[in-house]
Amino acid sequence: MSSQVQPSSATGVAAPSPADATYRKIKWRILPLIMLCYTVALIDRNVIGFARLDFMHQLGFNEVMYGIGTGMFFIGYFVFEVPSNLWLQKIGVRLTFLRIMILWGLACAAFAMMRSPTEFYLYRFLLGAAEAGFFPGVLLYITFWIPKARRASVTALFMAALPIAGMLGGPLAGTIMRLFDGALGLHGWQWLFIVEGLPACVLGVVVYYFLDNKPADAKWLTAPEKALVQADVDRDSAASPGQHHSLWQAFGDKRVYILSFVALAVFSGAAANAYWIPTIIKNSGIKDVLHVGLLSSIPFLAGLVTQFLVARHSDKVAERRWHVALCLGTAAAAWLVLGTTHLTTAPAIALLTVCTAATLGATGPFWTLPGSTFSGPKAAGSIALVTTMAGLGNVFVPMIVGVLIDKTGTLAASQLAYGTLLLAGAITIVAATRAPARP
Repeated sequence: MSSQVQPSSATGVAAPSPADATYRKIKWRILPLIMLCYTVALIDRNVIGFARLDFMHQLGFNEVMYGIGTGMFFIGYFVFEVPSNLWLQKIGVRLTFLRIMILWGLACAAFAMMRSPTEFYLYRFLLGAAEAGFFPGVLLYITFWIPKARRASVTALFMAALPIAGMLGGPLAGTIMRLFDGALGLHGWQWLFIVEGLPACVLGVVVYYFLDNKPADAKWLTAPEKALVQADVDRDSAASPGQHHSLWQAFGDKRVYILSFVALAVFSGAAANAYWIPTIIKNSGIKDVLHVGLLSSIPFLAGLVTQFLVARHSDKVAERRWHVALCLGTAAAAWLVLGTTHLTTAPAIALLTVCTAATLGATGPFWTLPGSTFSGPKAAGSIALVTTMAGLGNVFVPMIVGVLIDKTGTLAASQLAYGTLLLAGAITIVAATRAPARP
């Protein structure tokens, strides 16, 4: 099915092909909502980075406790991610996302009751368990609707939720913590969890009534449009040999482990931005929490632009590996400079902008790889396994970072650790993977 632009006989102006028109229609129907959902999920997951500016000293937590707590999220994620994604295959997207979003909204709001490290660990575990399956579920969902030749730009549009969450989350968090502090006897950080957590429950209901499980269910697509999409998706499945028909077979595929390590680097880089940018900006000399929130949005604004441009170029030239490697390598260099140089606010924000923009630039091209490498019956288990194993690595990365900060009394060692991990990810994606055949 050709996706070339066709001239309009009436006006002489180029008109989109039926395929282009169909996929544009699909993108406008499903992407805004799943982007909104993921934006809310990221805000709820990463709100801890702003809340820590107050609750750490109010509750007497140290950096090791914070590192363990952030890591506990990924334990919950690890335990429940694969089952959640496999269950999606049985009950469909609507019911799966409804369950996930209501539970993560309640888990996020529960942090307002936190009083001890044990409760901190418990709520982070529950938040991870609740959110498990959403991200790989969306990646799988996209494969139902979009063929892999068009998938990088679509995935990048979905992943734009990362910088959007960063852009909105900072100013929103700063505003809530300043304006609500003391209301009804609660601290600003407590209100932060409540105000940012509960809307997810409402959004879950919206998703249930608005999304369709698959193209065949979509009343807003015509019969020819449904046939076009199904033919493209079936063609991708037929072109992918060696499909896994069970999760246990996926464990024996070395590609799962290679992609998992690179995913760990991508995950860790994105998490580092979310968890540490507020602290780094505050340590550079900015004390007002609202100003910290506003300044923290700058790196994510740059990330939004970079993410789009890199993904667009990746689709244009049909290349993924080197796009990922160059982005991760650039982010690694910026983290290493941050870790070896004492900087004032302006240069610190500039380097944080490079870290964030480069890491986010890697997300679109990278997250097309699991869906392209593992398609058809093997996709659900393999995609979930990649994200789960990367998530398991992220259990330990925040803990290691917390120990490094506690032992050295500075963020420098942690910044060097992130830089080293991202550099290793860049080398791995080039050295240990092969370029797929061009579509």
